[in-house]
Amino acid sequence: MSQAGKRYETMFTALKERNQGAFVPFVTLADPDLATSEKIIRTLIENGADALELGLPFSDPVADGPVIQAANIRALQHHVTKQQCFDLVARIRADYPEIPIGLLVYCNLVVANGADAFYAQAAAAGVDSVLVADVPVKEGASFIKAAHGAGVQPIFIAPPDASATTLHRVAEASEGYIYLLSRSGVTGDTQQASAAPAAELIQVLKDAGGAPPLLGFGIAKPEHVQAAVSAGAAGAISGSAIVRIIADNLENTESMLDKLGVFVKNMKAATQL
Repeated sequence: MSQAGKRYETMFTALKERNQGAFVPFVTLADPDLATSEKIIRTLIENGADALELGLPFSDPVADGPVIQAANIRALQHHVTKQQCFDLVARIRADYPEIPIGLLVYCNLVVANGADAFYAQAAAAGVDSVLVADVPVKEGASFIKAAHGAGVQPIFIAPPDASATTLHRVAEASEGYIYLLSRSGVTGDTQQASAAPAAELIQVLKDAGGAPPLLGFGIAKPEHVQAAVSAGAAGAISGSAIVRIIADNLENTESMLDKLGVFVKNMKAATQL
């Protein structure tokens, strides 16, 4: 098993022993700029994040709502490069050798200079997993091959309305964890309560021998995390709620970091079974 595989497995094993789920925050790399982004990521880790899900800035993030779209725009305004983002990840990896780091990206970013080169670049930076948001599992074979070639774990999305056949494919293809959607649509609809996670869906994935499922989309409050873990998910991923804190505090980095720290501590506390 690669080092990437060991990080997720080690994390989930340790959490299970403590009767906890995983809390995984998502942010867009280089939002609002590279230096602040690095401070944000370190703050997330220091306040209890079990793993990271990081987005590479992209001009057309179709799976994301307006909050994360705005984060991509802020990052791209600085003409940040993919290599600068990977360099940032490498600095985080150097200081936090055990934390699992996943990328959530779009197909164009992966194939622009060749998928093999992309996954090799990700692996060199210390990335454990890559989820290509706009590639469903039925179209994932070439991405899986490229990921395996670099020792990176491929992640796929399990939609809430997926057939049993699709869920089994996702369970077979995903390594590290499975990204289980709490509802359909785009990210960021945090004004509505997260849809109640389907325990049956989680059970299907587990019965298929899949990696631990993490619930995402609409995870904005501690009670959403509690509901996810209570339904059998291995944890929860929260993105838009975190990115909104960043957006609301662009003029005061110290306040931003303080609020992010409190948010992560509260969300992590809610993973305790």
